[in-house]
Amino acid sequence: MPILKDSLRSLGRSWTNLTESLLGGLLGKTDIDLANGDEELLRRQLKKWLDARGGEVSARNHAMQIGSLYRNLSTAGRKRFLTMLAREFGIDRAALSWHCQAYLAPDADHAAVEQQLRDLLVPPRLKLLRQFNTLPDGIKFLVDLRRDLIAFSREDPELRAFDGEIRHLLATWFDVGMLHMHQIDWQSPAAVLEKLVEYEAVHEIHSWQDLRHRLHLDRRCYAFFHPNMPGEPLIFVEVALTNGIADSIQTLLDESTPDVPPEKADTAIFYSISNAQQGLKGISFGNFLIKRVVDTLRAELPNIRTFATLSPIPGFARWLDGLNDEKMAEYLGEEKMNRLAALCAALEVKGGLRSLLQRPGWHRDRQITDVLRPLIEHLLYHYFHTFREDGQPIDPVERFHLGNGARIERVNWLGDISDKGLAQSCGFMVNYLYPIRDIEKNHELYATKRKIVVSSAVKALGK
Repeated sequence: MPILKDSLRSLGRSWTNLTESLLGGLLGKTDIDLANGDEELLRRQLKKWLDARGGEVSARNHAMQIGSLYRNLSTAGRKRFLTMLAREFGIDRAALSWHCQAYLAPDADHAAVEQQLRDLLVPPRLKLLRQFNTLPDGIKFLVDLRRDLIAFSREDPELRAFDGEIRHLLATWFDVGMLHMHQIDWQSPAAVLEKLVEYEAVHEIHSWQDLRHRLHLDRRCYAFFHPNMPGEPLIFVEVALTNGIADSIQTLLDESTPDVPPEKADTAIFYSISNAQQGLKGISFGNFLIKRVVDTLRAELPNIRTFATLSPIPGFARWLDGLNDEKMAEYLGEEKMNRLAALCAALEVKGGLRSLLQRPGWHRDRQITDVLRPLIEHLLYHYFHTFREDGQPIDPVERFHLGNGARIERVNWLGDISDKGLAQSCGFMVNYLYPIRDIEKNHELYATKRKIVVSSAVKALGK
């Protein structure tokens, strides 16, 4: 699990002068694993702080001490610390039960008891964490603390409940109305450019030259920032200005491809959307970012009439691998299955489609691709119409764009022939189109009826 990195080093520098002396009195030379009795010492100190009646200054000082302590703990120490907060500093259920009974009494002062109930429903650990909102780099610290908590909570229900509290707290601090959208270009601060390289999650940035190409005249990059995290992008989207809808990520990212003058482009391709802060998982910004970028580009370049994505299909190969022979035959039908069987016989391949897809260079062999392309396109149609228990599509990228009002416009054969693209989606990519006039209608159809809107070309793949 990644530990808190540069941001916490910055946090440490901000707090060092004050916290070194405070920490010396708190725990002396604290064991980084919170072993050897240090966990019990910290437990007593936390209870003392939370029971104390002090002002804002003392509360912030306590938060500073906790932040400085936490950043120096090992992974094991952090897990012990967060587990302690989750199990021992939650809601006082006995007091809550008593006040609920008091509220039901015939002569209850309902207004007073309601206020007491509101106070009781805020656990002590949350009161403590709220103090980070006012500290230098405190919000970034809490975002990174939640990143740790997410990793720890996968196997611990109590930690998951604690994570839900922090997520709700962060959601109020990261309301989209508080965020600022900025364009990132080659003149942006080097520290921000480094973050793009570090956080790019879809198509790795291989070099400074690669980054410069992605920020060139016919490219755009926009990011959301929080006022208390000015050098830290929360989410960013990379856009290519093109003529027509792009069908290959390799072509789109090819540095030798001639630039398209922005004033002559007719299409904006969203080809990478990266959530930069793991600690903000579950707090959605992407839909708002795309809409703001569309509005910005329409105002800046009225010649841009088409807005679409060039998106990965991250779960397709895994879904395909999970199909049993009976389901495969049901989807493909007798004619397609016979073609597949004939190809396997000609190549003396056992194992069917899965074995063919494991052959090195299969995507460059016309004998294979002439047969496999229509079969895989047909299976892709069924993949896009496979649902989870909650009625939403199983593909996370599909859920995101359909929820924003897009439609599935086109699937692209060999749209990503990188090792990653071949492994996760058999080399396919997909275009989601954002039709300006139909975005709201598509959004409502998906939100209310789980309607998957597709183009006629995509619909034909299912026949």
